[in-house]
Amino acid sequence: MLLTMKEIHETIRMIESENLDIRTVTMGINLLDAPSKEVDALCRFVYDRIYERAQNLVGIAQEVEDRYGIPIVNKRISITPAALFCNGLRSVEEFVAVAHTLDRVAQDCGVDYLAGYSALVHKGVTAADQMLMDAIPHALSSTNRICGSVNLGTTKNGLNMDAVRHMGHVIKDLASRDPRAMGCAKLVVFANAPEDNPFIAGAFHGTGCADVNLNVGVSGPGVVRAALERARNQGRLDDFRSVTELIKKLSFQITRAGEFIGREVATMLGEPVQFGSIDLSLAPTPAIGDSIADIIEILGIESTGAPGTTAALAMLVDAVKKGGTMASSSVGGLSGAFIPVSEDQGMVNAVARGSLSLEKMEAMTAVCSVGLDMVAVPGSTPATTVSGIIADELMIGVINNKTTAVRILPVPNTKPGDRVDLGGLLGELIIMPLPGFSSEGFINMRGFIPAPIHSFKN
Repeated sequence: MLLTMKEIHETIRMIESENLDIRTVTMGINLLDAPSKEVDALCRFVYDRIYERAQNLVGIAQEVEDRYGIPIVNKRISITPAALFCNGLRSVEEFVAVAHTLDRVAQDCGVDYLAGYSALVHKGVTAADQMLMDAIPHALSSTNRICGSVNLGTTKNGLNMDAVRHMGHVIKDLASRDPRAMGCAKLVVFANAPEDNPFIAGAFHGTGCADVNLNVGVSGPGVVRAALERARNQGRLDDFRSVTELIKKLSFQITRAGEFIGREVATMLGEPVQFGSIDLSLAPTPAIGDSIADIIEILGIESTGAPGTTAALAMLVDAVKKGGTMASSSVGGLSGAFIPVSEDQGMVNAVARGSLSLEKMEAMTAVCSVGLDMVAVPGSTPATTVSGIIADELMIGVINNKTTAVRILPVPNTKPGDRVDLGGLLGELIIMPLPGFSSEGFINMRGFIPAPIHSFKN
């Protein structure tokens, strides 16, 4: 795959002035053949397999970054969901030991995060799934680079409400172990989780993937924002068709650059690494100008969350997907637009103004690629309310046959309006108010919400 000189010059301009970067290259590693009966042997195997595959990832990614001048912000590893390759372990403590091994090999490989401390419980919970979920509070609070996820529902199977209820308690326990609930920033619960998502915290290496894949996640909100701002200043931001055409062209360019870099890294790593997919998601950062909310407001919404916000976001996501899929035949992951509250300065500002509420965010997630992401609520929020928020969001995914997720932080000793600085790419939390009513009776019902009628397509 070759870039034209025009594309190269355009890419350089985007990097220098518009915050374009490759947000992540994520190496997915298959661990299904791990010996799972004895924890010490399992941990040795896991360390050795991951180190063998990933020891050169960071160095080669940096070499490619230097050669082409395109920043690669994060280098990450994802693994087979841990509950699958740890299914012979016998205790929560042994699952925690595996987490510590994963943290050590992630540090030794030099990656930013290792994801896949995960369970897939959308159709039921095995003994290993249960132990992993129970281990999450200790495992994620006592490690630095490990991220976890639990898939609670699918369109084909409905929503596992027993697991939804349990994860409400898991999240509350994890939040209580740190004054900023930092562990919760490393945990996401899903409906319809994809197998090849390169983004943290929900990445894992799916069972349908090759032994070693390299998946790429691009960024680019700053590029879209700058182009729309130029169009507005030139009086060309008055027609929906021209706006979507502009976004499609930008998405095409961003995707081309991202796939080029991903394939270069995979080629230099050599066998058995295969290029997997490119995730088209526009991923914001706390940097000024690198914001999905700013794009929405350039389109004429006074403050993100005002009427018209959901329509503007839907138009943006659709145009990004159309442009990206024209540029690559390997589109995967989530692909759309992330709206993490703390990681997007424009979203933080909208919450502070009062235009963006949790309820409006939920409506927006029906048309974007993920869900309620990096949402902070008071630490006094009951576990059943956390579970209720999860259930609402994941049912949007189940009913609409799309991926949705929740990454929620019940921050101890906080009240609505308080601010909590997490630092770095995690940004600043504003504690959001919740309705003062209970969903306890509903959450404490047993079993599954059945799959929707349109799931039966065989």
